[in-house]
Amino acid sequence: MLVVPPNSIAKKPIGVTILQQPLVLFRPADGSIAALEDRCAHRHAPLSRGRICDEPLECPYHGWRYGADGFVTAIPAFPAGCPIPDNLWVKSYHCREQDGYVWVCFADRPASEFPWQFPYLGDRGWTNFHMKTRFRAAVETCMENFLDCPHATYVHRFWFRSPTAKPVKAVVRSLPDGAVAEYFREPRKKSLIWWLLTRKESKMQHTDRFIAPATTRVDYIFDDGRHYIITSSCTPINETETEVYTVMTFKVEMGWLVRLFFEPLSRFIIHQDVKILDLQQANVNRFGKAPYKFIPADLLAPYIVKWRQAIKMGTEPPAPGAEHWVDIRL
Repeated sequence: MLVVPPNSIAKKPIGVTILQQPLVLFRPADGSIAALEDRCAHRHAPLSRGRICDEPLECPYHGWRYGADGFVTAIPAFPAGCPIPDNLWVKSYHCREQDGYVWVCFADRPASEFPWQFPYLGDRGWTNFHMKTRFRAAVETCMENFLDCPHATYVHRFWFRSPTAKPVKAVVRSLPDGAVAEYFREPRKKSLIWWLLTRKESKMQHTDRFIAPATTRVDYIFDDGRHYIITSSCTPINETETEVYTVMTFKVEMGWLVRLFFEPLSRFIIHQDVKILDLQQANVNRFGKAPYKFIPADLLAPYIVKWRQAIKMGTEPPAPGAEHWVDIRL
């Protein structure tokens, strides 16, 4: 799970929370990233309030020091030469520094050496910017929102989409790591963002992709060479709060100039999603949690639910290779 940009971890440790689990992130002497439970094994003082020293992480209460593996390396109150008992440790977590972020793995062993990568970061001709957004919603709710076209015609009316009642065909394909939906001949009328970012006569290919367990990717590819990608990685703070790290990547002429208006506009649009999901969660709290109803237009929501349930239960996720067509109106 993605947690923080690594440049925020410099000369002092920082505390983060994932799935209600407090962690401390810090850099050992070799410059790598380490992640431990945010508590001292002695009196449970928060290690994130400590400091980095020669033996890297020092507790602010009694000065106990911890290595990147979570074991205590020094206790100042011990007499010189006294060995440290080997049962003094706190849990450590696998973590990686990649794409300008730190990723933490809660499993005993990572599924792969490196996590999924954000596309085209640093590639020539591509421009990008990053957003960090706190949602008062579950991970599944956030991902469904990011991959749901029908909501955009109402929540983002005139900014991103507007209701036209035009029939649109979509195909959904299951993949080895999730699922993807592709839309055909969808409308772009009465939309400020498409008026600014595309040419009227250009043809568009649009795909929405769910990447298990907690990433979404939306591609808009135009036949004039323009390409816009919205990638969001969701980190659960608890059952109803999610930190979302979004990377907007795009290939257009004078990308630096496009970014001047594209970035504030993107932040405004994502804030609209924050507001509607906040209202949704507040109403769930009022009425109590109940099963959602699914309709064919909820193209990727069933895959999100089934994949995350399979991961949680240790069962098989949906098999790759399935395909079905859906008629919707946008």
